[in-house]
Parts: sequence; structure tokens; C-alpha cells
Amino acid sequence: MSSAPASRRPGGALPRPEGRPVVMGVVNVTPDSFSDGGEWFEPADAVEHGRLLMAQGADIIDVGGESTRPGAERPSVQEELRRVLPLIELIATEGATVSVDTMRAVVAERALAAGASIVNDVSGGLADPDMVPLVAGAGVPFIAMHWRGHSTDMQTRAVYDDVVAEVCAELTERRDVLLAAGIDGADLVLDPGLGFAKLPHHNWAVLARLDALLLLGQPVLVGASRKTFLGRLGVPADAPPRPPAERDAATAATSVLAALAGVWGVRVHDVPSTRDALAVVCAVREQS
Repeated sequence: MSSAPASRRPGGALPRPEGRPVVMGVVNVTPDSFSDGGEWFEPADAVEHGRLLMAQGADIIDVGGESTRPGAERPSVQEELRRVLPLIELIATEGATVSVDTMRAVVAERALAAGASIVNDVSGGLADPDMVPLVAGAGVPFIAMHWRGHSTDMQTRAVYDDVVAEVCAELTERRDVLLAAGIDGADLVLDPGLGFAKLPHHNWAVLARLDALLLLGQPVLVGASRKTFLGRLGVPADAPPRPPAERDAATAATSVLAALAGVWGVRVHDVPSTRDALAVVCAVREQS
């Protein structure tokens, strides 16, 4: 990471659409992500997909160059930079609000310089000690996820007596550290980390109690999109889950639940189905 501090940007910069959650569209520039690994790995394909998500109504384009599926190995720093920077630079120039999905401060720093305006760190700043000072110095929004370890072994840490209480307690502790470090409270988003160090029944329990997360006083992001626990719905216990691309209807249902709970945003792979689902929520609310 460079020694020069990033110029500080004004707080309160999170997009906040009227009457519905923010829709964050995912572009995984990876060969091995669980849902679309390899599909957008070539730079030209990634750019076109980012443009498509913008046209479909994504409020934020979330660009990631490291797979965080269970068991995934980390790419080198240079490889992660090679994957994400060209896409961020191009779509930010075209007017997209871009978040960079990274656990590395040097990647976040370069991404901000390339045009990203939000840092989305699945480790909540725990994986890299330089991340929190960087984000605080830059004054950009930070999305901090509930995290218990890297993908290689995170599922061994899916042990809870009360998953909702423990996720809330661990996020509260992380929130306090991040605020004390100088991250603007108006721009600190908490993510319960569905699928990260959580078994299917843990994910359902967290989704059922989004109200508990909102009591932490920060905007909340829900990222259920296409995850395996959705693919197991209606499938016999001894059968494989439905493939990721067949989980968009279930994802849209989680977007409705999130909207009804009052979350700040949802992170999804298929933008049109979630935008349609949220339009239904808005239409009903207008009549109430």
C-alpha cells in the first residue's frame, strides 16, 4: 500500500433510494466463484455484464476478484488487481456506483483510485490490518460482514448456541471497533454473512430475525443470492441442490423479506427478478 494517505471523501455517501432497498449487482471476475465462476473472467465479458446490470437497474455494481465460496484458495494480490481494476475503471467512468469486494487494503486503495466509491470487505477489516485505517482515511462507505475465518476452513467454525444472538454480538463488537477507528457511522453497513461460517439452518434463523440486526443501529446488507441453502429448498435430502442459476426466484423472495424488514440493501446476481419483487413491495406499501 502506498505511504500517502488517501484523500478523505465526505461521509453520508451511501446510495439510499426512496422506498426500497439498494440493489447491489454482482460481477465476479473469478474462475471459481460458486455461482458464475469463469463466466465474467475475461475483461470484455466482465465489462459487458457490468453494463447490463446497470441497464437492468442495479444501484451499485459490486466487483470482486477473489472467490469466497467454501474451500476457495486465495489469488495473489497482483492477480486480484489484474482482475478487478480494468472493470472498475471502465464502468465507473460510465457512471456506475462501484463497490470493490476485497479483503486486501492494497486492492481497496487501488480500486478507490480507479473509481470505486465503496469498500465491501467480507472480513469486516479483520483479514488485513491496513484495511480499516485506509477506509477511515479515505472517508468512503464500508460494508463489514460477519466473519469467522477464510474460505478454506470457515465452515468448521459454524458452531453456535444461538446464531442470531452470537452474530449480533460479534457484529456489535466489530461495529464499535470500526467507529472508534474513524469510519463514519452514516456510511458503515453491516452484513450478517449468510453462508459464511453458517449451515443452512443458521442462515434461515438469521433471515427470520433481520429485525435483531437492525437494532444494531447501522444500515444492513443481505446477501442471500443463489446460495446453496436456497438451492436445497424442495429438494430431497439425498439429492444435490438445484444449480445456482435456478435459485433466482428464491433469491427474489429473500429480497422481499429483506425489504419488509427495512434493510438498507440486497446483493444479488440477477437484478431484474429482485427489482420486480421490490416493485411489488413498493406498490403494496403505497396502498397502505
